[in-house]
Amino acid sequence: MERQNRHTKKYSFRQPDLKELRNLTSYVLDPLGFKARYGKLLPLLTTHVDEGLMGTLVQFYDPLYHCFSFPDFQLLPTLEEYAHLVGIPILDQVPFSGLETTVYGKAMSEDAFEAIFVLLIYGLVLFPNIDKFVDVNAIRIFSVLNPVPTLLGDTYFSLHLRNAKGGGAIVCCLPLLYKWFISDLPQTVAFKVNKGCLRWSTRLMSLTNDDISWYDRVYDTVQIIDYCGEFPNVPLLGTCGGISYNPILARRQLGFPLKDKPHSILLEGVFFQEGKEPQGLKARMVRAWRKVHKKGKSELGPKNCIALEPYTTWVRKRASEYLMPYDYPRPTPLVVARPSTLPNQGVEEFRDKDLSRVLIREREELLQQLKEKDALIEFLEHQVIDDLNDAWTSLLPQSSKFWKRKYDRLAKEKANMEAAYEREIKRLCASRLPASRASRDP
Repeated sequence: MERQNRHTKKYSFRQPDLKELRNLTSYVLDPLGFKARYGKLLPLLTTHVDEGLMGTLVQFYDPLYHCFSFPDFQLLPTLEEYAHLVGIPILDQVPFSGLETTVYGKAMSEDAFEAIFVLLIYGLVLFPNIDKFVDVNAIRIFSVLNPVPTLLGDTYFSLHLRNAKGGGAIVCCLPLLYKWFISDLPQTVAFKVNKGCLRWSTRLMSLTNDDISWYDRVYDTVQIIDYCGEFPNVPLLGTCGGISYNPILARRQLGFPLKDKPHSILLEGVFFQEGKEPQGLKARMVRAWRKVHKKGKSELGPKNCIALEPYTTWVRKRASEYLMPYDYPRPTPLVVARPSTLPNQGVEEFRDKDLSRVLIREREELLQQLKEKDALIEFLEHQVIDDLNDAWTSLLPQSSKFWKRKYDRLAKEKANMEAAYEREIKRLCASRLPASRASRDP
């Protein structure tokens, strides 16, 4: 049966002309000091955004879970990632609400120039609304000094609104969204080496769990903003409305394991346009930010970036229900992904053009199974050591012995799989040798 795909939508992006802003960067006399005071704003002015890539990425937006859903994994920008990319911390205070007042200084000085320059970046790049115009919301956000929640809110709001309307112009800080997505993809495999100039749709559909850089050590000490106030997730107020996002789906991106499918109540979606919200919702979202709940290693376990089968099965089911916007590409041997413990012998033989795609697919499936076993064994090693401090495992009787038995069983299975893999490599290599040579080899 032919696989069904959902219809793609036509999106565009508001990209202001930044030539004049780039020229102004030459007047910044102390770039390092500027970065310390205002964050990593200057690189956003020179970020080249591939609209083809972004136009393809947004086709994967999932309106039910407010994330990008792929065949066997999910990605979503987080507060912590946006904060790192722009170099601006998330302050422990209520972010932009639209009710702020502003105060201006008139002193003609280097400080005044920088403040005005940054305000232009806020109005034209971070929070674009009307072309070549800095609106009052950008001024208010600048005065609050806590722009990251609003940046993320505008991203999700615009994606969700345009998805609901069947396409249209996405208005958010596009360079920031682009930098976020690219940072999750190692450059050597990000686009599947793109031999043959594959289309973006083919390249993104060929991505698997193995192609994602799930974790950056810069987040080693970061605690996740997990939920706020009465909300089960995180409400975000943007410049044009409000929306919620689900940090529980992004734990792997910040180093923590995804053990199971999340409960539906934790994914409850909120969305409204400015002036059209249900009575009192906006005020509730503002109040929620007065009580931010964070989680770290003590609550979420060791940082190992794994996804266990219950979660992966749930993601695949969602992908099947919602459909993918593009066809799955046929398996190709462009990228060889192998766990560090996998023997290298025989790999080159699999790259020969005359090997059938069936063999390639079988080999890749075995490689993936071995890699999943490696990740799970590493996870269980932590559980044997740390289980007494882990609320999840402490619910089990004699949990150390439980995890030790599970670890031993998986280690044995993995050893058997590796031995089977080596035997299969030798068999395939032998089958490719000329008859005369095969008869001489022992």
